[in-house]
Amino acid sequence: MDKFTTLTGVAAPLPIVNVDTDMIIPKDYLKTIKRTGLGKGLFAELRYREDGSDNPDFVLNKPAYKGAEILVAGDNFGCGSSREHAPWALLDFGIRCVISTSFADIFYNNCFKNGILPIRVTPEQLDLLMDDAERGANARLTVDLASQTITGPDGGSITFDIDPFRKHCLLNGLDDIGLTMEKETAISGFESELAEARPWA
Repeated sequence: MDKFTTLTGVAAPLPIVNVDTDMIIPKDYLKTIKRTGLGKGLFAELRYREDGSDNPDFVLNKPAYKGAEILVAGDNFGCGSSREHAPWALLDFGIRCVISTSFADIFYNNCFKNGILPIRVTPEQLDLLMDDAERGANARLTVDLASQTITGPDGGSITFDIDPFRKHCLLNGLDDIGLTMEKETAISGFESELAEARPWA
């Protein structure tokens, strides 16, 4: 998993409440267990017209937000079914950070396991960040995980809370497998001792 330290990028505004995982990645794209290639299905029902062409009115299709790495979204983001394909699709598209007032618990946890930083802010803070995001490509946000700050294009910053363990994992690029491999020496030692004590096993 890639480390998350500091991210400076375009923030796309998505002022929609209750964005569920089916909206993030429709069920038609769930036939794969690969984490790559799902970016094309991200928000597919909003991004594409019935004929398959881009919907020019959707924010991520607008030129100013084509390379967005941050999403500023409405309340209760990631609700609905517990599909891990939702953070996979966001990451494959290039989104590394989602900011909202609240997240569905399973989606929130899945983000950390896939290298995406979900940030909870107050409604007042979200209004400020949404305003920044609506300025387009010239208004870039900087998210600094170490200092737990979001800095806007005008230099103003807000702080956010995050669980220390999850922060450690993101800063060091540790998913569940990575955390296990940190104990590789102890695991190998245990296996060696077990092999000597129980050679028949």
